[in-house]
Amino acid sequence: MSIGGSPLKARLDPVTDTSTPLQAIHQLMAEGVPTGKADDAHARRLWWGALEVLQQRLLSADPSWEGVWIAAPLPALYAPELLQRYRGWVWAPEALTLLNDLQSSTLLPSDLISAPTGVAEAPLLSHRFQRMTLCAEDSQDPFLLVITSKLQIALALQGQEGERRLLMRSEPSLLTRILALVEQRLREEDQAQAKSLHQALNDLGPLQSSGDFALQFWPDLAQRLASMAPTVTFQTAHEPPEATPQAHASGDIDAELSLLEAIAHEVRTPLATIRTLIRSLLRRRDLPMKAMERLQQIDTECSEQIDRFGLIFQAAELQRQPEGPSPLARTDLGAMVRLLSPIWTQQLKRRGVGFAMTIADSMPLVLSDPGRLEPMLGGLVDRCSRSLPPGSKLLLTLQPAGARLKLQLISHTPEQIASQMVEPVQQERLGPVLSWNTNTGSLQLSQTATRRLLESLGGRVTQRRDRGLTVFFPIAEQC
Repeated sequence: MSIGGSPLKARLDPVTDTSTPLQAIHQLMAEGVPTGKADDAHARRLWWGALEVLQQRLLSADPSWEGVWIAAPLPALYAPELLQRYRGWVWAPEALTLLNDLQSSTLLPSDLISAPTGVAEAPLLSHRFQRMTLCAEDSQDPFLLVITSKLQIALALQGQEGERRLLMRSEPSLLTRILALVEQRLREEDQAQAKSLHQALNDLGPLQSSGDFALQFWPDLAQRLASMAPTVTFQTAHEPPEATPQAHASGDIDAELSLLEAIAHEVRTPLATIRTLIRSLLRRRDLPMKAMERLQQIDTECSEQIDRFGLIFQAAELQRQPEGPSPLARTDLGAMVRLLSPIWTQQLKRRGVGFAMTIADSMPLVLSDPGRLEPMLGGLVDRCSRSLPPGSKLLLTLQPAGARLKLQLISHTPEQIASQMVEPVQQERLGPVLSWNTNTGSLQLSQTATRRLLESLGGRVTQRRDRGLTVFFPIAEQC
């Protein structure tokens, strides 16, 4: 087996200086790379952006690809599809007991752990990565090595504060040396795991060099970071020409949207890592029932916030960079709502809000994007319920309306229920994407952002004081 002609089974002489093999990996990857100029915060942002670029490439590849990944000091991969297909080894601190017993762990899909009996079962995802002990003398900087038959790449952060840099290496000869260091460390710690890694690499078959990805990586990362506009930066500038008030307003809105995208990204990414670790623990059978219940609550809350901020990110991106018409497909909206309703019921129950649903029989298919529609429906339920006080009720109806299906959400507070009057909770708009309730501090998508997102999914939104929020989806046979 070889990477671009370099044999994977090549060996390095044992590390003879005071550095450990994991430290030597960072030193090896830094050879020939100019000293960085970033502080730790900017370097971390580069790291998260690089992980997104890499995972997006892996997710768009042939799903039959199998692979191997090696990371420290935490699992760097977090996409469930990749964790399912690839075998992994993770060096983590001894104190991080969340990674115990991961060799038999399963990271469940977001809708299964909290789903009650009666929800249609989805196939469980078996994710395998072996926890190894990260020693105090090892490098604490993040590192990730991914090997598939078509793509091989190593990522790492390295450097002192103010000289931090993101390292990306894909040269076959260097990757072979990195693998040798990994194998050396495994042999020192666990001979059986060293053999398992060697066998996993052999199972991949002949490897092809991934030079095309290496050429595209930095432009893709730059584009990703530019779309995020990760932070507010102060800098000196020459006197600009006088700008019109309209240009000032447009620039201010763009800056707000960019900052909002960055905040949404910074919230979702660590939550995804926390959820991965929590789901690892949920596979254990030696934890008290009370601990399992608390872990499930944490997992559910993480999933809700990841989905919520994901919609905020999409809304900001759509507002700042409008897309063309999205490709729509035949979608069983009725089945989707029925599948999700038990999850919504539990979600609202935790807030003390009741949920009722009425769906007509024999619902026709609609035209939409099912992959994006599912989290959007959850976002609608969240938007219509987040500001409601305990004792409120949320009613969802789905029925035909001519050439469309009408989905309607109406909320009732306890006072409205008692008086039989329906008055919407007052919201204050915060820019084009967010609104908030000044009484509760609840933050949610604005009506404008909700309308734009649903329009990109084929829906048409109306909202009236006495009829709540209504969305019309085109029936597939009528289009």
